[in-house]
Amino acid sequence: MRRDARALARASHYLSDHPRLTFSIITRYEILRGLRASGASGKLRTFEQFCSTCEVLPLTDEVVVCASGIYADLHQKGQLIGDADILIAATAVQARGTMVTNNHTHFGRIGGLTLDNWLV
Repeated sequence: MRRDARALARASHYLSDHPRLTFSIITRYEILRGLRASGASGKLRTFEQFCSTCEVLPLTDEVVVCASGIYADLHQKGQLIGDADILIAATAVQARGTMVTNNHTHFGRIGGLTLDNWLV
């Protein structure tokens, strides 16, 4: 969310109806690797504190099976995206959740995935 006022307002609204934010363990990995690679120790601590208030969804066999179907579908269409993004999308599909992203063009190719953009 990078402290965008619109995203923060949408998160606040979401939290008025839900106990916590939820995201994929793959998302956690992507953020952690970026923070560690850049040596951002202060941001790393802040992110770890943030994670302690969230639900981090695990990578399960059901998610992997769903992801393989997404991969096959995108491969057939010639519209592949990265494996990490496929796993994140499959996590949202399996959780019957809404994936919040600013990249609807990228993730909109995935059938059964509900998207929202908190930056608009």
